Amino acid sequence: MSEQSGATPPPGDRPGGGILKWALWSVALFGVAAVLYIIAQASFKPQQSGDLSGVARGEMRKLVIPADVTAAPANTFVDAAGQPHRVADFKGKVVVMNLWATWCAPCVAEMPTLAKLAAEYADKPVVVIPVSVDTPAQTDKARLFIGQHAPLAFYSDPEMKLPFALKPAAQGMPTTVIYGADGLERGRVSGGADWSGADARAVIDRLLAKG
Repeated sequence: MSEQSGATPPPGDRPGGGILKWALWSVALFGVAAVLYIIAQASFKPQQSGDLSGVARGEMRKLVIPADVTAAPANTFVDAAGQPHRVADFKGKVVVMNLWATWCAPCVAEMPTLAKLAAEYADKPVVVIPVSVDTPAQTDKARLFIGQHAPLAFYSDPEMKLPFALKPAAQGMPTTVIYGADGLERGRVSGGADWSGADARAVIDRLLAKG
């Protein structure tokens, strides 16, 4: 009479063991395939409309894109007639708000390029808002300067509250903040830049595409 062996057969030799091993391998391979698919999709995913990360280059290399978008401050600034305005009044348009002063050399140097940007998009839902932070004693000088750079309109914040109301506060002059048509900050440039070229237009066009 043959003796019964008490040894347990290897998993692959057990009834159904081959099926179990095949199932485990299938799950593992499916997981690897899924990970590779996600990586591939991320690599070839087209850039979303309104995402400025891909156009922050050249003259716009200093463009800082906020991690958390915020609405513009509710602070008012006045036009040449003394009428109050807020950035929110321009909602529905891409807003390029430039904080500047006559005593700021980079501000004065870049203003003609902002005028060219405004002219370039005169027939589009884009508005360039240069807000002077000059003191009341320098307001006339600032108004005269903007008058030489059509089609820009004159705006003033004589108490210089707007730069500190931004989140985060402006680091200095000039500071240019770009708001999307939704009224949320989409990018910011600290310091002077050339706003008349293709690099700036790429930023504005990306936001216009977002709508």
